[in-house]
Amino acid sequence: MASPKAGQRSDQSPSSDETVGDHASDRTDNARLQEGEQEKPTEDEEKGQKDGPPQPVGFFHKALNKVRLDVFKLWARTTLILAVFILLVLSLYWAVLFRVEDNTSSLTVFVVDFDGRVPPFTGGTPLVGPIVTQTTESMLSAPEPHLGYDTIQPSVFNNDPLAVRQAVFDWKAYAAIVVMPNATAMLQQAVDQANTTYDPLGACQVIYVQARDQDTYSSYILPELSALETQITSKFGQMWTRTVMQNTSIPRENLQQVPQALSPAIGFSQFNLRPFRPAVTTPAVTIGLIYLIILSFFSFSFYLPIHMQFLSSEGHPPMKFPSFIAWRWCATIAAYFFLSLAYSLISLAFQIPFNNHSAPTTEVANNPEPYGKGTFVVYWMINYIGMISLGLACENVAMVIGQPWTAMWLIFWVITNVSTSFYSLDLAPKWYYWGYAWPLHNIVEASRSTLFQLHSRIGLNLGILFVWVFINTALFPLCCYVLRWKTQKEKQKSQ
Repeated sequence: MASPKAGQRSDQSPSSDETVGDHASDRTDNARLQEGEQEKPTEDEEKGQKDGPPQPVGFFHKALNKVRLDVFKLWARTTLILAVFILLVLSLYWAVLFRVEDNTSSLTVFVVDFDGRVPPFTGGTPLVGPIVTQTTESMLSAPEPHLGYDTIQPSVFNNDPLAVRQAVFDWKAYAAIVVMPNATAMLQQAVDQANTTYDPLGACQVIYVQARDQDTYSSYILPELSALETQITSKFGQMWTRTVMQNTSIPRENLQQVPQALSPAIGFSQFNLRPFRPAVTTPAVTIGLIYLIILSFFSFSFYLPIHMQFLSSEGHPPMKFPSFIAWRWCATIAAYFFLSLAYSLISLAFQIPFNNHSAPTTEVANNPEPYGKGTFVVYWMINYIGMISLGLACENVAMVIGQPWTAMWLIFWVITNVSTSFYSLDLAPKWYYWGYAWPLHNIVEASRSTLFQLHSRIGLNLGILFVWVFINTALFPLCCYVLRWKTQKEKQKSQ
């Protein structure tokens, strides 16, 4: 009876082996499920991986194909723009000197022969004057570049040699060669009467104003005039020596007492009415003025962030835009007032003369000044008005074109001003005559007339500078609105 019951219980309940197998199978399935869950990231994990920083790739990676093409296009376009800019704008600087040799004749030199034409030296046969005029006139037909010699009758100057000096001082000519009324008479008297006081340099004069344009004089005018003097002296010396030696009525003792009347016989006295000195004056009328342009240009980037605080609404209401424009203009003009003073004080600190008295226009004088003790104030005001005319133009252009194009504007502004201010426009192609209306040309001219008491056109110079100020002041509000429109447009794009 016992064994059948036991057999029935065994059939109805699972065996121990089957129970162990089922539990092992469940553990294996659970392990596989857990491993699968670990291999497959959740949606949150996938989102986190996508939001993370991308891994760097190589230059030729296929993911960079589009951006690489865009970069190549922008690089090529920028290089082309800069290359064209270089060819166009920098050519303005080279071209100003391109026709110098052809235009040297535009540097007028008066030749005025007073020899034997003014009482009491009339009646004799002039010898010095004809040699001088014949030599200069023969140079006009020479194929080589030459100065513009212009022979003028003494009557044009009322037979007064000092009137020729005044004409040169008034910029009617770059220089003048004057044969004095007694040139031949004094030479003849020296050999006839053994006049030991005879000075050959009293026969002729060369008159010029170096401070008008020291580079043009040193490079083109004075070297040719020096060669001309040597040529005239040599030609006249040969003719005069032959004439004297053939004249047996002249005692040989006289020639021994006045050898200078035989050789060199004649010479040329130099009358530089306004020498260019001291050397420290050079930056004040040339290279130093480049920094005046640069200072006026960079004031925009220095001051604009300060002004923009009025338009921000951090802790205060923003300023009305018309009031902001008025403030910016006034603040800019005030800044130029002090910056130009600092610039002008450099010249004072390095002892450029500012306290000399004026001098007669027909006499040689070093640094005479037309305004006496007020010369520095006039010099400062020239720099101040000049800085406004240069700076407001930079402000307007910078607001309109923005970065990085403002750097190209600065190059253009410097080159066009320098090429028409530091080089004689008389030697430049006529196309450059627009330079007479450019700001720096008038700053240079006004500064020279103030520091050296040159022929003054300061009224014209300041008038042109004020025209620049008025035009740029009128454009200033419009450019401010353009800047605001551009700023708002960039904010919209960033949002």
